[in-house]
Amino acid sequence: MAQASSLLITELFPRSWVFHGMTQSAYTLPFQPFRLVFVLLLIGLLLPAQPVSAQELALPDIGNPSGNILTPAEEERLGRAFMRSIRSTMPVIQDPLLSAYIQSLGDQLVNASNDAFGSFDFFLINSPQINAFAGPGGNIGVYSGLITTTESESELASVIAHEVAHITQKHLVRTYDAVKSMSLPAAALAIAAVAIGAATNNSDFAVAAAAGVQAGMIQREINFTRSHEEEADSIGIQTLAAAGFDPTAMPVFFSRMGKASRLYDNGQLPEFLRTHPVTTNRIADAYGRSDNYPYKQRSDSLGYHLAKERLRVLAFNDPRDGIEFYSKTLKEGRYRNEEAHQYGYLLSLMGNRQYAEARDLANQLNALRPNQIEYLVAKAELEKLDGNATLGVKTLEAGLAEHPGNYPLSIYLAQALLDIGKPTTVKPLLEKLLQGHPDNALIYKLLAQAAGDSGNKTQGHQYLSEYYYHTGALKEAQMQLEIALKDRNLSYYESAKMAARLKEIRQEKKDLDDRNR
Repeated sequence: MAQASSLLITELFPRSWVFHGMTQSAYTLPFQPFRLVFVLLLIGLLLPAQPVSAQELALPDIGNPSGNILTPAEEERLGRAFMRSIRSTMPVIQDPLLSAYIQSLGDQLVNASNDAFGSFDFFLINSPQINAFAGPGGNIGVYSGLITTTESESELASVIAHEVAHITQKHLVRTYDAVKSMSLPAAALAIAAVAIGAATNNSDFAVAAAAGVQAGMIQREINFTRSHEEEADSIGIQTLAAAGFDPTAMPVFFSRMGKASRLYDNGQLPEFLRTHPVTTNRIADAYGRSDNYPYKQRSDSLGYHLAKERLRVLAFNDPRDGIEFYSKTLKEGRYRNEEAHQYGYLLSLMGNRQYAEARDLANQLNALRPNQIEYLVAKAELEKLDGNATLGVKTLEAGLAEHPGNYPLSIYLAQALLDIGKPTTVKPLLEKLLQGHPDNALIYKLLAQAAGDSGNKTQGHQYLSEYYYHTGALKEAQMQLEIALKDRNLSYYESAKMAARLKEIRQEKKDLDDRNR
C-alpha cells in the first residue's frame, strides 16, 4: 500500500493490506457471479460430499422459494455476522471519505428502487479487481479496482444497481434456506470461506474451508444463476434510470469488459471463470433494455472524481511517484477533471512533506469550494502535519458546524482532538456518531483510545472489545472484556451487563471453534 497523505489515512489504510484477488462476480474479468459459488457451497455444507444430481438437490424454482426463509431480524443478524467475517479476512477500506462516497452513491440507487426495504450498507475493499458483490443483510461490497476502472459515475452506478437488484429480488433465498439450520457464526464463516476461496481463485481452499464441499461438481450440474443475472440486469437498469443516471452505462460497461476479458482467454484461468463470460447476448439484451428509457447525459459528480484520485494516490508506492504523475498530467492537460487532479496532486505533496507547496494548492481549492468536505479535511490534515494541530482542529470544528453529523468530519475531528490531548471532548462526539453507525469498528477503536486517555481504562477495554468483535477477532474481544471485568469498582449493573456480553462472545467463539474442528 502506498504512503498515505496524512497520519490518519496511514492508520486507516495500512501498507500491509495487500490482497491477491477478490471474489469473482458479474464484473470480474472474465465475469463470475459471486452468488453462484456463494449459494452452492452453502447448500453443499448440508449435503454429503459425494456426487448428487440436480434432481436430488430438489432446489426450488427461482421466484418460488420455500417458506422456510430467514425473517428480517434473522437476516440482519446474519448480515452482521457476515460483515464480521469479511472484516477479519478481507482488506475492507475504513477511509472515512471513501466510505462516505460509496455509501452516498449506493443510497441514491436504493432510494430510487421500487423494491428496496430496510437498510443497505455499502463498503469498499482494497483490491485492483473489477468487482462487486451482494451479501445478506443488505451489505454490498465494491472493489477499489472497479472505481478506478470505470470511465463514468453512471458505469459505477450500473454495477452497484445490479447488486442492489440481487438483494431486492431475493436472489440469496436458497442460501437462506441452507443456513437456516446452521448456527449464526458458522453460517457467516461459511460465507466468508466461500468468498476467500473464490477471491483467491483457489477452489481447493474454498472447498476445504467450507467442510469439503465438492463445489465444482455441483456447479457443473446446476446452473441457476443466468436468470438471476438477467433479472438483476433488468431491474438494475430500471433503478439506474430512476436515479437519474445514464441507463446505457450498463451495456457500455459490459461491452468494454467483454472486449477486455478476451485478452485473458488463454486457457490459464480456472474453468469456473471461463464459463461465465460477458456474452454478446447479454450485452445485446442490456442495450435492448436501456432503449426503453430516455437517454440521460449526466455529468459525473465531483465526489466521484475525487474518490478516484484519492484511490490513485493511495496506490502509489512512493508519494514522489504521485507528484511526478500529477505534475506531468496537469501540465499536459491529460485529465478528466482538472480540479480532482489538483486534489490528487495536493495529497501527493502532503505525503512527500512538501507542505509549503501543498498549502498554496489547499488554499486554492478551499477558496474555490469552501464547503467541500474533502478539501476541509485536507486543509486540517495539512495543518496537523505541519505542526499546527490546533488550527487543524478549528478547521474541522468549523466544517462540522456547517455539516452537523457529517461522518468524515466527525472521525477526523475525533482523531485530531485525541492528537492534541482532548479525549474528554471526543467521547460525546463519537458516542453520538455511534448511534447512526452501531457496527462501525473504527468508531469503537477511537472510543477505546478516548476512554483510555481519559483515565477510564475499564471502559477503554470494553470499547476495544467491541472493536475486536466487529472486526471478527473474537478471541481478542473476549480477552478485553475479561480484563474489564476484573475492575472491582464496577457497579452491579455494569458488571452484569458486561458479563452478559462476554457470555454472548464466548458462545459465538465456541460455535466457530466447533465448526472448525
